[in-house]
Amino acid sequence: ILTFHDGTKKEFSADKKMTTISLSDGDAKKIMPDQRVIYCYADAQITHTAYPDGIEVLQFPNNQIEKYYPDGTQEIVFPDHTVKYLYSDGLKETSFPDGTVVLNGDKIVVFGDGQREIHTTQFRRREYPDGTVKTVLCNGRQEIKHSTGRVHIKDEEGNLILDRK
Repeated sequence: ILTFHDGTKKEFSADKKMTTISLSDGDAKKIMPDQRVIYCYADAQITHTAYPDGIEVLQFPNNQIEKYYPDGTQEIVFPDHTVKYLYSDGLKETSFPDGTVVLNGDKIVVFGDGQREIHTTQFRRREYPDGTVKTVLCNGRQEIKHSTGRVHIKDEEGNLILDRK
């Protein structure tokens, strides 16, 4: 154990593979045998782990976890298990515990019975397990394409304008 005049302590494990540095402000830094560096911020109660492959992980007292990848991707896991990805190309993806996924503002809801609903600024679409697809466009026009090939199209006022079998 080395003790410095400012109160910092540097401790080496018996096999000299792990180093622990305890700072006077209560922060601690550990350098692990596998070259992970773990820094614990005492006041904020945040743990920052840096891995040799470049991944960095922050753990917060509320159980939020943030991962930073070398390619610029960020992954945030919230305490309610919502997961948000921020990709280096600008794409944003959020997955909610109920199965809802939001991609760059477009929302995809997956239901337990196999139905999917997609919400965009241009339309809302419901996809059924049998292959039927119902789309409501932003202007109110409705299109239903049945798995049998039948197509219904209604205008924005609900008037049937096409019924092809």
